[in-house]
Amino acid sequence: MAASSNSSLSGSSVSSDAEEYQPTVWKSYLYQLQQEAPRPRRITSSLEVVNRPKHYGREFHGIISREQADVVLCGMEGAYLIRESQRQPGCYTLALRFGHQTLNYRLFYDGKHFVGEKRFESIHDLVTDGLITLYIETKAAEYIAKMTTNPIYEQIGYTSMLKDKITRRLSRTKNESKRKTVTNESKSVDKITSLVRRAAIAKNDNHFNYEKAHNFKVHTFRGPHWCEYCANFMWGLIAQGVRCSDCGLNVHKQCSKYVPNDCQPDLKRIKKVYSCDLTTLVKAHNTPRPMVVDMCIQEIEGRGLKSEGLYRVSGFTEHIEDVKMSFDRDGDRADISSTLYPDINIITGALKLYFRDLPIPVITYDTYYKFMEASKISNADERLEAIHEALMLLPPAHYETLRFLMIHLKKVALNEKDNLMGSENLGIVFGPTLMRPPEENALASLNDMRHQKQIVQLLIQNEDVLF
Repeated sequence: MAASSNSSLSGSSVSSDAEEYQPTVWKSYLYQLQQEAPRPRRITSSLEVVNRPKHYGREFHGIISREQADVVLCGMEGAYLIRESQRQPGCYTLALRFGHQTLNYRLFYDGKHFVGEKRFESIHDLVTDGLITLYIETKAAEYIAKMTTNPIYEQIGYTSMLKDKITRRLSRTKNESKRKTVTNESKSVDKITSLVRRAAIAKNDNHFNYEKAHNFKVHTFRGPHWCEYCANFMWGLIAQGVRCSDCGLNVHKQCSKYVPNDCQPDLKRIKKVYSCDLTTLVKAHNTPRPMVVDMCIQEIEGRGLKSEGLYRVSGFTEHIEDVKMSFDRDGDRADISSTLYPDINIITGALKLYFRDLPIPVITYDTYYKFMEASKISNADERLEAIHEALMLLPPAHYETLRFLMIHLKKVALNEKDNLMGSENLGIVFGPTLMRPPEENALASLNDMRHQKQIVQLLIQNEDVLF
C-alpha cells in the first residue's frame, strides 16, 4: 500500500473546489525521517583475521577492545564493525556509531543475524534497520507515543469515491446469490486497502454484523507501507508491523492494541471450510451460520429424520472425508445430494466432523465452565436460568449456530419413535462434540461427559425457552 497522491482532473468533468483538492490522509513525517537516517558504513579490517567465523565478512576485526573499536570507527555516523569479546572469547559484539557515540550490541547468529527479536539475512540489513529505528525513535519519540491518539481508522471520507463505486456494485448484485455477491465484492476491492473494503462491506444489506477480533501476525512489508489505523509510515526494513491474516489489515504493532474487533475476513485468504474458526468463516462468506451446518441439516431433514440411529450410526469414514474435501474445495457449491451420498449417515458424520474440527468449539472454551456449573444446579428453573446466562456469553456466530442446531435436533427428537434418537441419546452424541474442556485432561473429560450430555439434552428440550 503506497501513500495516496493528490486527486487529479480526468476527462472533461467539472469538480468543485473541495473535490479538486484532497489532501493526502497518509502522514509522511516518519517516512521522511527514515530517508534521513544515517546509512551503514562498513569498516573492514586491513589485516587478515585468523579464525574469522564463516558468517562474518571483512567487517570482523577479531579480538579488540571497546576503545580500539571506537578509534577504528573514526567517529563516522553509521560506521560499524564486529569484534570478538576480550573477556568472553567466542562472543561477538556489533560496534556501531550513532548519535556521536559508539554503541555496542551483543551479536548472535542461528542461521540469521540478530541482536533482538528481528532476524536478518545479512549484517548490512541488520545495521540498516537498526540505524533507521535508532534515528526515528530518537527524533520522534514523543510523536510516536502520541500517534495512536488521532487515528484515521474510522474516518474514511478520503475513500468515498472508491467506497461509492463498491457500494453501487453491491447494490446491483443484492438479489444475486450470496456466493456471487462475495465474488464480485472481492474483485472490486482487490487493489485497495482492507480499510476501504471494510467500509464498503458495512453497506451491504446482507452483512451479518458479528464481532470478530483481528488475527494479527508480525509481517515484513516489501516497499513503503503506511499504518491503516494511525496513517503513519511503518518504518524499518523487516517486521515493520503486523497484518491480519484474515482480512489483510496492516498496522503498527502498537496500533494493533487499539483496533476494534471488526475483522471482515477476505474470502481469498480463507483456504478451507473445515478447521476454520467459526466466526471467521461466517464473516468471510457473509452468512449467519457456516454453510456446512445449513446444507447438511437441510439434507438430513429432507430425507433422514426417520432414519434409525440418526447421528449415532456412523457412515463410511472415506465417504465422510470426501464430503469434507468437497466443502473445503467447493464451499456452498459442494454436492452432498442423495445421488452422490445415498447413506444419510455420511451427511450426519460430516456435520459431526465439522463440529469436532473447530479450533474453538461451538460452546467456547471461555464459557465451558459456566455451562458446567449450570448443569450442577439442582433447582430446574435456576438451572435453566444459569444456562441461559451462559448462552448470552457466546460469540454471536456461535450462539446462532447452536440455536439453529438445537431447533434441528428437536425435530430429530420428535421423530424418536422411528429414529430411536431422543434428546438423551442426542445429548450423548453431541455433548463431547459441541463442548470441549479448555485443558486436555483425559480423566476430567470423562468426568465431564455426564454434564455435557445433560447440557445438550436440556438445550434440545428447552430450545424454545433458552434461545
